[in-house]
Amino acid sequence: MIKKISIILLLVAISFNAFSQRETTLNLPKFDHRFMHFGFLLGLNQAHFVLNRTPPNGTSSDSAFVVEPKPAMGFNLGIISAMHLSEHFSLRFTPNLAFSSRSIGYTFQTSFDGVKRYDKIIESTLINFPLSIKYKSARVNNFSAYLIGGAAYSLDLASNSDAENLTTNLRDMIVKIKRDDIMGEIGFGTDFYLEYFKFGIEVKMSYGIRDLLDRDDTPFTDPIDKLSSKMFLLSLTFEG
Repeated sequence: MIKKISIILLLVAISFNAFSQRETTLNLPKFDHRFMHFGFLLGLNQAHFVLNRTPPNGTSSDSAFVVEPKPAMGFNLGIISAMHLSEHFSLRFTPNLAFSSRSIGYTFQTSFDGVKRYDKIIESTLINFPLSIKYKSARVNNFSAYLIGGAAYSLDLASNSDAENLTTNLRDMIVKIKRDDIMGEIGFGTDFYLEYFKFGIEVKMSYGIRDLLDRDDTPFTDPIDKLSSKMFLLSLTFEG
């Protein structure tokens, strides 16, 4: 769903760019000549996991023959601070709060009960600290496009890594996720210079580097060799 929205917004941006080729009043003519500027962002995210399976060893009577991560939608709120390095480059720090949810679906083949399915929902409240370099095109009237790339440290306030699995009931067991993550980020966007502020549409992908799975020798962690994060973020930015 979020990818369809981003495609629609991208088409709107292209149409706006074609329209902006005409002579028009130049808004915020000195905006990009300031040393720093600030703003805020509102975004929709789609959080996901990248999962690598552990090769089966055939020693367990209960085997997970399907382990499937499932994405879910959430939203972001953040602030923007940008330092202009040159005409085309700027350094951006955009700390944001993200509310997200992901799940992992398991299908087990058991010796006694046949096929059993479990969905383990993992909710996260993330504080992200992205630092990135922005390269923007030459401004055409009141429009410019840009590419962005960098890295981010992410802190999950809802991490359950300290919890204990004290039950043998598979339905009540939890999948424990570590608190800290490091992500590489890449994206693109468009800026529209309005009369009083700059409005932007940004699409960004984040890929986690760390293995987030906190292993505790349960049937839900044994089948997984590595579990890393992935997030798709569509943001509306407002900078003044």
